Amino acid sequence: MRAFVKWYRSWSLATRQFLFLFIVTFAFLALLAWNNYNRAAELFRDQMVSDSGELIARTNQFLDTYLNSSQNVLLLLSTNADLIAGGEDRKISGELSQIAKNNSTFVKTLYIVRKDGKVYASDQMVYDVIGNPELKNVYRNSQQSYGAVVISQPYVSPVSGPTVAISLPVSDGNGTFIGVAAVELDLDKLNRQIGELTSDAYKTFVVMSDKNKVVTFDRDSELLPQKPASYHEDLPDPFVEQLAALPITASELTESTGRFVVVKSGQNRLGWTLIVLMKDSYFYKNVIRLFDNYKTAAGIWVVMLLFLAFAMSRYMTKSVRTLAVKMDRVRDMGVVPSLAVKREDEIGRLARSFNAMMERIGNLLDETKRMEERKKRLELKVLQSQIAPHFLYNTLACIGSLAKQHRTEEVKETIRSLVGLLSLSFDRTAEFITVREELEGLKMYIQIQRIRYGDKFGCEMDVPEEAMSFGILKLTLQPIVENAIFHGIAPRSGGGTIRIRGSIRRGKLRFFIRDNGTGMEPAKLADMLDERQPEENDGHFSGIGMTNVHQRLRLRYGSPYGLRIGSVPGAGTVVCVTVPARPLPAE
Repeated sequence: MRAFVKWYRSWSLATRQFLFLFIVTFAFLALLAWNNYNRAAELFRDQMVSDSGELIARTNQFLDTYLNSSQNVLLLLSTNADLIAGGEDRKISGELSQIAKNNSTFVKTLYIVRKDGKVYASDQMVYDVIGNPELKNVYRNSQQSYGAVVISQPYVSPVSGPTVAISLPVSDGNGTFIGVAAVELDLDKLNRQIGELTSDAYKTFVVMSDKNKVVTFDRDSELLPQKPASYHEDLPDPFVEQLAALPITASELTESTGRFVVVKSGQNRLGWTLIVLMKDSYFYKNVIRLFDNYKTAAGIWVVMLLFLAFAMSRYMTKSVRTLAVKMDRVRDMGVVPSLAVKREDEIGRLARSFNAMMERIGNLLDETKRMEERKKRLELKVLQSQIAPHFLYNTLACIGSLAKQHRTEEVKETIRSLVGLLSLSFDRTAEFITVREELEGLKMYIQIQRIRYGDKFGCEMDVPEEAMSFGILKLTLQPIVENAIFHGIAPRSGGGTIRIRGSIRRGKLRFFIRDNGTGMEPAKLADMLDERQPEENDGHFSGIGMTNVHQRLRLRYGSPYGLRIGSVPGAGTVVCVTVPARPLPAE
């Protein structure tokens, strides 16, 4: 995630604005299109559900007609009570066959079941061969109906196949019960006729009885699930239970074959419920057709949106990008950049503020340069004036003492060394001198200190000849040697030696000033180069401490240069001075 945020922040303002404009606009229009898509699908579904409701109403009217026709046939049979009671088998069978033939659109088989158990059928030969055990239940239920029409639950008849029986008790002229007239409906024809009204490639139907038994269903539809081990002969029991539990209204149902919108009717006069199932994807399939005509327009619109968003982002950020380019040039302040102001908006005010800021920065840079030059001159004058009075007093006192002792040569040598040091500090105004001149001044200083301390310390120098012409800041080595004398060797009772060694390596000139004096504790060593530490001047020559030398070197040459100090208490101290190995710069 952090890598992504870092990558995103590396994008230019124009790119981010372009993507923001495009994504926000595209998302808004995509959301609008998606909302319209779903709204259109919802409206289409509502319309289809409404149409299905009307279709169900017409189908129920058709089923009610089936009931009326069946009742008429049964009433026709009940009016021939004398024929039924007469027992003329051939005549009764012939009459049943003729009536069944005339009403073949819905009648599969007609039966007369007399009170004495004799059964007459419209297809008597088939009945005599295979029989029909379901007639017993039909006869019993009709006998107990007190003269009303009885509609059975769906069953499989050996004569008629899957069917439903509608029966009516028959009485003679005296009202005496003589038998039952029954008609087994032709559900295959009923299935085809309902299918012509309700089924389609996206739609199918199921008819259920009042006891939630499947009367018939669209066996040719692939939308309905198939009961295992059957070939569209039965529906799975869980699916039937789901259908039975649905409310009498439009609802949704999810099955293994997909998602359906289901419209369920109330019971008709037969006690049956008609259920129409419509594939959910059909609604969206039809809505997609509505959008086909807009695909080309949408593609053109997306291209235009990309172009407009790009052009707008480039226009809006042009001034900002120009400002960024100008600000990048601030790194080189040799020429202070400025912007041409052509706008009056916030970008224009920003450009004017930038120009004012650059002008102010230019003035500050010029002033800073002047201050730096003045500071350098003042630093040089300060260094030149840092000849401690105590040092002069002590040196002159030593000269006076030598004169009283008539040590003329030593007096001359000391005076020459003092004059040389004063000349180095006052007459030489240059900030840089050669290594040779620095070492000569150092020798003069050591000569004076030997007059004061005698043979208490010695000094050895080993500097390559090729380094003698290199440039070095004036008074770089002297404060370090001075510190070694006063703080390292002078406090030691046995005296000591100071060794100065120079080396040149990889373009750097290094001086190692080593003494075998008292050394320093780690706590004091850690603060030696801290610029916040106060400088001490106890009668020293220049009063310039090691911190001053370190800061001057880093100021002139950079952070890789300066001093490094190592010390062991009781063993001595080593100071490494690193400066560039290059000739004396021209004044």
